[in-house]
Amino acid sequence: MLAKEKKTKHVTEEEKINDNEQSINADEKEAIENSAETSKDDAGSKEIDTLKAEIERLKDAHMRCAAEYANYRTRTDKEKTEIYTNATIDAIKNILPIADSIDIAIAASANASEEYKKGLELIKAQLDKSFEALGVESYGEVGDSFDPELYNAIAKIEDESLGENVVATVFQKGYKCKEKIIRYCMVQVAN
Repeated sequence: MLAKEKKTKHVTEEEKINDNEQSINADEKEAIENSAETSKDDAGSKEIDTLKAEIERLKDAHMRCAAEYANYRTRTDKEKTEIYTNATIDAIKNILPIADSIDIAIAASANASEEYKKGLELIKAQLDKSFEALGVESYGEVGDSFDPELYNAIAKIEDESLGENVVATVFQKGYKCKEKIIRYCMVQVAN
């Protein structure tokens, strides 16, 4: 029986050692888990910071792309308008000699029949209406003040009845389309 008690005591001591080891292991295990959770929190925090930085980078890239697209649209709209205006100017340049001929014919038709004069005036009205639809306007009348940006002075006269730098005679009308000069007005300037 003594051997049985020794065995029991021995077993009990072994159990105590095992229990102590288990409690140490449990403490170590808890410490390891806590440090793992802390490192997980640190890793999670780092990952969240990384993702936030990535989101900010993508937002910035998106905003830049949107701004570039807006600039592209503005630039292409402006280019389209300029292309249309330039094409209109090129076409009108070829029609201007016809407009000049009609003006000369009207001026020279003083002795012509009324039907002839009326026909020329109708043609002139149609041409003017077409120019207006295209945004083309003529300029240069006797009595206008001389502007070297718009007029080409080919002669100068002294005339006391006219003011200083006033258009005395228009040799050829000027035309412009949306503030672009198609042809400068050729004039004679007084004083």
